[in-house]
Amino acid sequence: MNVIFIAAGSGSRLGNLTTNLPKPLVPVNGKSIIERQVSLFQKNGIENITVVVGPNKDKFRLKNIEYIYDDKHLEHDQLGSLMVASEKINEDTLILFADIVFDEIILQQMLNTKCDIGIAIDLDWEKSYEERMDNPKDDADKVLLSEGKITKLSKEIQFENNKLKVGEFLGIIKLSNRGCKIFKKNCEEFYKKNDSNREFLKQAKVLHILQEINLNKEIITPIPIEGKWCEIDTPNDLAYAEKSFS
Repeated sequence: MNVIFIAAGSGSRLGNLTTNLPKPLVPVNGKSIIERQVSLFQKNGIENITVVVGPNKDKFRLKNIEYIYDDKHLEHDQLGSLMVASEKINEDTLILFADIVFDEIILQQMLNTKCDIGIAIDLDWEKSYEERMDNPKDDADKVLLSEGKITKLSKEIQFENNKLKVGEFLGIIKLSNRGCKIFKKNCEEFYKKNDSNREFLKQAKVLHILQEINLNKEIITPIPIEGKWCEIDTPNDLAYAEKSFS
């Protein structure tokens, strides 16, 4: 299995902590965010790990990892950084944001789910925002579900229908070999379709391509997770993570 971490962001919302340090290297109780993730994969026998890096790339020193430098990290967002490692999206692949921490039970759920394209979803997501006071719920990558199927992926989801559920996308995608081909084909078509809208492409995130795949009627399997996880964007997020993870 291949693992790709998107780790080329600036992490500016963490203030002084990321002035000279990439956000994935910020320590959570003495162990960096990405080291926590990588150790889970290695514990489960997964060694083919790639990290797409950006600012302060030389600070990444974990061993037995392939690093790919995104030299245009200032010119695009998540999706552009992921495309730098597009050749690694083949066979069975996990794609992850590098600013999340999660426990092993979540990884096991992802590995045990059989699907072409699957995404980790937290259906109890709103509870964590009660403590993440400097990270509004409006910023969450939301997923709308109807009868267990994904109908929309967007930050702007509004809902009042009791038959619909909303979850938060954790930032973990699982692709089979077929799923990798579908994913890359949709990325190629997405860039062609939006070629004249360069400003939009500069801001394109992973959630945008997932919604594109969804609109193209390809099945994205929601994987409702059980277990602890946290995205670390702000000082409050970091405090929440340190309280949750020893």
